[in-house]
Amino acid sequence: MRIVISEFISLDGVVQAPGGPEEDTDGGFAHGGWSHPYFDPEVVGGAFAAGLADARALLFGRRTWLTMAGAWPERAGDPFADRMNSLPKYVVSGTLGETELAAWENSALIPGDECVARIRELRASGDGDLAMMGSPTLVRTLLAEGLVDELQLIRMPVILGGGKSIFPEDGMKRPLERVSTVTAKTGADVSVYRPAP
Repeated sequence: MRIVISEFISLDGVVQAPGGPEEDTDGGFAHGGWSHPYFDPEVVGGAFAAGLADARALLFGRRTWLTMAGAWPERAGDPFADRMNSLPKYVVSGTLGETELAAWENSALIPGDECVARIRELRASGDGDLAMMGSPTLVRTLLAEGLVDELQLIRMPVILGGGKSIFPEDGMKRPLERVSTVTAKTGADVSVYRPAP
């Protein structure tokens, strides 16, 4: 399976809480919901829909899974929501248990201390895409481990002045090649990158 990551990202590299004010306030982050003014249904929404169409499963960190599990099950009847709800979902966590996972159908736990090994196994086990969104801590780990096959950055024309990033800070250079870029009328750019050969 290819690990394909989609992230809303500011010009200064922040991915924290794009969806709403209470999504993630760690570190006093006060700009939750910052992506909304730049969301374009055709370009940005279309990129997410296309990514979900190729997904065979979804992968989340704990906080992103909790946010999604609190939103998507109640949206049944919408084609995008139905696809989100029906796909197998893997959640990496050291604190969630099987009882909590029942909140969103088809969810399975990957223990936090086994995440890299288990994700390597998943990646080698099938075809199609293992799609990710949000989950900055997990994405940072996967980038550091060289386990990301495609990175779709939805870059919004805003500077947030600090917040969570997906990029490792280990001094390692990781060359990428840009596969495509599309600009929405809102000024958002959807750019797809893959590891350079």
